[in-house]
Amino acid sequence: MQRSIAGTAIGNFMEWYDFGIYGFLATTIAQVFYPGDSSSAVGLIATFGTLAAAFAVRPFGGIIFGALGDRIGRRRVLIMTVTLMAVGTTLTGLLPSYEDIGIWAPILLIVTRIMQGFSTGGEYVGAMTHISEHAPDRNRGALAGFLPLGTLGGYVLGAAVVTALKTQLPVAEMLQWGWRVPFLLGVPLAAIALYMRLRIDESPVYEQLRSNHSAASGNGWGQFQRTVMRQRTGLLICMGLVLAENVTNYMLTGYLPTYFKQVGGISGSGGLTMIVVALLLMLVAVVPLARLSDRIGRKPILWTGSALLIVGSVPAFLLIGQGGSYALRLLGVLIIGVMLLCFYSTTPSTLPALFPSEVRYFAVAIGFNISVSMFGGTTPLVAETLVSGTGNVLVPAYLLMGAGVVGAITLWFTPEVAGKRLPGSGPSVATEQEAEAIAKSGLRETGDDGLPA
Repeated sequence: MQRSIAGTAIGNFMEWYDFGIYGFLATTIAQVFYPGDSSSAVGLIATFGTLAAAFAVRPFGGIIFGALGDRIGRRRVLIMTVTLMAVGTTLTGLLPSYEDIGIWAPILLIVTRIMQGFSTGGEYVGAMTHISEHAPDRNRGALAGFLPLGTLGGYVLGAAVVTALKTQLPVAEMLQWGWRVPFLLGVPLAAIALYMRLRIDESPVYEQLRSNHSAASGNGWGQFQRTVMRQRTGLLICMGLVLAENVTNYMLTGYLPTYFKQVGGISGSGGLTMIVVALLLMLVAVVPLARLSDRIGRKPILWTGSALLIVGSVPAFLLIGQGGSYALRLLGVLIIGVMLLCFYSTTPSTLPALFPSEVRYFAVAIGFNISVSMFGGTTPLVAETLVSGTGNVLVPAYLLMGAGVVGAITLWFTPEVAGKRLPGSGPSVATEQEAEAIAKSGLRETGDDGLPA
């Protein structure tokens, strides 16, 4: 279990480290890869458009890696995704600038981002599935809650590296070579992640499926059609919860650094520092809150997150944009952080529990990645475009409110999964004593002869 948690979390760490540094370096990347006045909205929109292109291919990666995960095993696919991710991150740090090769620079940037997005289509979904299938029923929330530690840790490290570089390097050197450093630091991280992935065991649920000869089979398109038809309710629930989580996520980590500079009048390092503080507090709180979800249920925490999105988004952005003092602006960031924390702590254990074992990886990959690519990855692009076009600096708050409404509607139809076995699987326990207690309980319910008592 410890190897599984560490081996899956390290991949998430690297994944979100990469996406984090891209968002934190958005204004610099706009200057390096896109012509014209990089301080204008055009360069930023192009940069966020490149990020959106990476998210556009995530469903394709999800379909392919999800189908493979149900057919050849969770472990093998997780090794594939972390390897492809490492290649994409490394190549991004080695790309020549627009000044060196002209239009080919942004084209190559789009290619490496697409490579990254394709691998991500199977990464976090595979990690959620793998951990959920390893974890005992009674504390699945707590153990799956370790996955966001990798996510948040990647963001924090990315923000820390970018902040340190922007603080220590002149703008000219940052544009010339400094922006490459965070991406190239991903090389040793990739080596560590691959080593740890090679040491994890296959999911016991998948081993059971394989021993029963019931692992998913058939071609990818046929499997896709069958899964969509049979699991459409679960897919819609998955997409709704992921929408609420990821619009909040990419608003905080992908767009807010730019918002601070464009609207709040705060330097890049000052805005990043506030975001890092929020992420660090989330890092401390996410596992305890995930553990609480095993006691009180996932839905009360998810309801809290949706409610905060609806009623707290406008106050949060008023504080961020017009708060005046550093403390008030930080409070606005922390409010958004709490919204995100409610989803971060519960969705890793909720989404895999919506689907039966034989199609779990594939189904979660479809719902998760379609929602992220349509609504999460496009959030910085949509927010920057609307703010620039309308001049209304509260547009990001309205986007968050809309995400909260979708989350609340979705929760109305979401089953409570805390403490329950995964669909299509038997009970999962942590100790022999717990197994004996369940066995005795089953005998009392059916009678020693196997018939109803």
